[in-house]
Amino acid sequence: MTTVDLNADCGESFGPWNMGDDPAILSIVTSANVACGFHAGDPDTMLETFATAKERGVSVGAHPGYEDLTGFGRRIIPMKPEAIETMVAYQIGAAVAMSAMAGHPISHVKAHGALSNHAMVDPDAANAVAAAVRAVDPNLTLLAIATTELERAGREAGLKVASEIFADRAYEANGLLMSRAKPGSVLSDGDDAASRIVAMVKEGAIIAHDGTRIPTAIHSICVHGDNPHAIAIASTVRTALEGAGVTLAPFASNGH
Repeated sequence: MTTVDLNADCGESFGPWNMGDDPAILSIVTSANVACGFHAGDPDTMLETFATAKERGVSVGAHPGYEDLTGFGRRIIPMKPEAIETMVAYQIGAAVAMSAMAGHPISHVKAHGALSNHAMVDPDAANAVAAAVRAVDPNLTLLAIATTELERAGREAGLKVASEIFADRAYEANGLLMSRAKPGSVLSDGDDAASRIVAMVKEGAIIAHDGTRIPTAIHSICVHGDNPHAIAIASTVRTALEGAGVTLAPFASNGH
């Protein structure tokens, strides 16, 4: 029987400004990546998100990004690897503290936005993210986009690595995510996303926009919480996977 995790980025509201519908998405997914205050989120939002995830039985992790509230962490900020490592470790520490207050400790770390995109292809950035996770807690799982430098860096650092694919993003033939600047890079139709994800899980491969298959392990599937169609996509994807005989469970419970 195939078992996969369904994750979403949560806790991305800030003060009175709301992003996404966390209570709804946390009723669908099995893992949540909680913003740590740099690209989005704040202490109160983090605490509330961890508490809601605990109520729903959803596994939680830190979701560190560049310090870029205005750009929502989707702009690469030039930094030395040592600075990236410190920045990520700092945010993991915030997540550790707030999740402890909620009585629901984090089990993983997933880089956000431009930081993740940079670490996908840049070995130094990837190594810095992995080093930060290992320094704070080597028992944390690194949730990394499949077939990327970050996945490699996590394994070389001796971390448990969970390989992630995306339900609502299109892929290039090289296995990397299509730039958001390109038409069709973000999927909004739940049925299309669901059929594509079921095919990927069954084949054990990323399916690019041109039909290219890139074999990979698949431990977790992401639905972006800030996508306006997030709830519908997540619900449709979950229903389709379960209908195909796939079990949904946190990857942390499966040794990843």
